[in-house]
Amino acid sequence: MKINRMLKFPVAVSASLILLFASTAGARAQELADKEELYTGKEYHSAFANPKDDPSLPNVLIIGDSISIGYTVDVRKKLSGKADVFRIPTNGKYAAHGLEKLEQWLGQRQWDVIHFNWGLWDVCYRHPMSKAQGHRDKVNGTLTASPEEYRQTLEKIVERLIETKAKLIWCATTPVPEFEVGRNVGDEIKYNRIAESIMKKNHIAINDLHAHALQRLPEIQIKKGDVHFTKPGYAFLAEQVAREIASALDSLDDMSDE
Repeated sequence: MKINRMLKFPVAVSASLILLFASTAGARAQELADKEELYTGKEYHSAFANPKDDPSLPNVLIIGDSISIGYTVDVRKKLSGKADVFRIPTNGKYAAHGLEKLEQWLGQRQWDVIHFNWGLWDVCYRHPMSKAQGHRDKVNGTLTASPEEYRQTLEKIVERLIETKAKLIWCATTPVPEFEVGRNVGDEIKYNRIAESIMKKNHIAINDLHAHALQRLPEIQIKKGDVHFTKPGYAFLAEQVAREIASALDSLDDMSDE
């Protein structure tokens, strides 16, 4: 028995070292992202122009990356008069960044619904010698967040979001198309499954935006090999997002009537 216990120790140490190495490598990958990937320039100003606070309306917070930036304005329009739709003041990037900034983004406002996502940045590989935007390189690059890192971080985020008492909606990560230079097709599905298991365990609603987007791919892709969408494409995504948020708002009304 003593021998078995001794054998377990180096195995545990090795596992810890592997996770530490992955975390360090992932941190280096995170630093290689370009400003152009943030999609926070003047042309996207309207997405960050949060509404004036109407005390009579419920407060909705959208957390996410550039995909969410793309659909925010249309979601606001569709929920006009039903809710004040805010979004975080920047690109949510990857899950570890979200965890770091979460308190700042939540602020002091009482949120009724929070619609959130991380994923596309997490599954991205980057290499300093790559000439692609953000040094993306799925052949020679380093993965931003391993599946286990993603799981652990998302669990911590969910734990904090539950404390807000808001109605939570997890938004599945949208598809990685063929010919994407920094992401492998199908990795987003693996990470969506990880997220799905966490959400189901915590009884959190899931907005399957991945399946919704697939209905019209590649038609709504902005260009070949790009994870982003055309303007009509973002409007199509907004239909689904607004529908899920409206459903969450309706459930809050039903609870208040009881």
